[in-house]
Amino acid sequence: MTARLAAGALAATLLVLAGCAQPPVAPQGLLDITDRPAEKALLGGLRAYDDAQYPQAEQQLQAALQAGLVSARDRAAAHKYLAFIYCTSNRSAECEAAFRAARAADPAFVLSKSEAGHPVWGPVYQRLQQR
Repeated sequence: MTARLAAGALAATLLVLAGCAQPPVAPQGLLDITDRPAEKALLGGLRAYDDAQYPQAEQQLQAALQAGLVSARDRAAAHKYLAFIYCTSNRSAECEAAFRAARAADPAFVLSKSEAGHPVWGPVYQRLQQR
């Protein structure tokens, strides 16, 4: 008799727990992510940067940050490219602030070896690394 009660209690518990289970979340694809305004602006900023369209890149990267990039790594990348733009246009205070913002967005942020060795922004980055 107690075995039947225990089995019944177990079955009832499993039913309750099954009712609490969340349905599986569908994975997000690349097109889902790039349809979001912030990520779309980030991609536009990176394309403009690669095409040496620095004023447009700056606008797009700032728009991406203002629109609320979800990923810390994406926020850090936006700040990094802004730092590159600021440094190459002789705005060293803004360059330094952008590198700081990249580190604040993603504590694991680092420049690649070739980026860190760049003659224009490398010294600014290295100085911040020493602090």
